Amino acid sequence: MTAPTIGSLRVNGATLHYEVRGQGPLVLLIPGGTGGAASFDGIADDLAAAYTVATYDPRGMSRSTLDDPDAEQHVAEHADDAFRMLELLSPDEPALVFGASSGAIASLHLLTAHPERIARVVAHEPPVVEVLPDAAEHRALLAHVRDTFRTQGLMPAMAVFAAGLKKDGDTTEPKAEPQLPPQAAARAEQTMTNLPYFVGRIVPGFMSYSPDIRRLEELSHRLVIAGGQDSHGELPYRSAAFLAERLGTELQHFPGGHIGLTTHPAQFGELLQKALRASI
Repeated sequence: MTAPTIGSLRVNGATLHYEVRGQGPLVLLIPGGTGGAASFDGIADDLAAAYTVATYDPRGMSRSTLDDPDAEQHVAEHADDAFRMLELLSPDEPALVFGASSGAIASLHLLTAHPERIARVVAHEPPVVEVLPDAAEHRALLAHVRDTFRTQGLMPAMAVFAAGLKKDGDTTEPKAEPQLPPQAAARAEQTMTNLPYFVGRIVPGFMSYSPDIRRLEELSHRLVIAGGQDSHGELPYRSAAFLAERLGTELQHFPGGHIGLTTHPAQFGELLQKALRASI
């Protein structure tokens, strides 16, 4: 891997750790779940051959610290963090943005809030469950996760959450987890460290978010909604597919499932470059 230039950015209520590689138009990569800048290690170097690639740990994750560790988390604030990164690293030119999962939700809000700063957004499986016709069921799921986390702890809450994400009508035994590349496996300890914050703060703050459909329709020519080839029927895929349909755009399929970025980095990165180049 190419050693990145490392920096920190002071934002409202937090200090963000970020890393920059390469030269060219800026591509800002917004991680999802419990991931941080390291979750893009599998694709960042290849992207850096043609772009300036910026990755960062979202506020409260890994090396990005919160002033108030107990602060509630909101999509708009996370999107503003991404905007501050754009202002720092590409003040004069619109940037390209990729977001995964909860990071994809932040990227949608970033596009609606600051369209003048964005050339294109690729949003991979944003779990915007509020767009779904059965949104009420998923609100109940979030309440169940929250109550289980409070009364029984982290792992029971994760079990409830994972069950709610599975494919419609899927009553089969869980399938074996895909083999992770060595770099991804090495991040497991940090992933577990971030998990309580993710379940307690990110999940309720992000999965209750309602995107501005009308504004996204106006900006749909700058937006690619993507889903995993292997995640048909799962809740994040359903949300992405329904959003693409609402916007009148075609859902693009990327290799792997919800974490295809981690399990299939080479193929995922190649397709991402094609989606980004379409805006230039």
